[in-house]
Amino acid sequence: MTMQRRVFLLGGVGALAVLAGSQWLPSARAGRDGEFELVKSADEWKRLLTPAQFRVLREHGTERPFTSPLNDEHRPGTFHCAACERALFQSDTKFESGTGWPSFFAPIEGAVGVSSDFSLIVPRQEVHCHRCGGHLGHVFDDGPRPTGKRYCMNGVALKFEAAAA
Repeated sequence: MTMQRRVFLLGGVGALAVLAGSQWLPSARAGRDGEFELVKSADEWKRLLTPAQFRVLREHGTERPFTSPLNDEHRPGTFHCAACERALFQSDTKFESGTGWPSFFAPIEGAVGVSSDFSLIVPRQEVHCHRCGGHLGHVFDDGPRPTGKRYCMNGVALKFEAAAA
């Protein structure tokens, strides 16, 4: 009985250590900022972005679900990168996913890049701005037709521009 407890405790401690350490694991995109069209130092980005935007776009953070006003944005228009203003998603590709983050079934062609993200141990597909490399969110294979994709974006990483009336 004592041996089983030790194995259980050691396994639990090991699992906690892996989970705690996973937040420092780099995504496949980390360290590749020089490969993007728009490159700025961390200090330059900090001057341009709010603290929440910097945490998400430059440090791969995630905003709390159901906190973005863009969840309720339903007007015709375009969603842009909050860091560099690149147009990323058209409003006609937005849908209600129920996840708490603005979701789209397709980006504007050539606007985003996708790379493997291992920060939670389980691989995910990170979505970043093709121009500045800013972290936007992740893409999953559980979206609606016609693509079957769900681009689950952090609202703080986006800016909405309504279409001209």
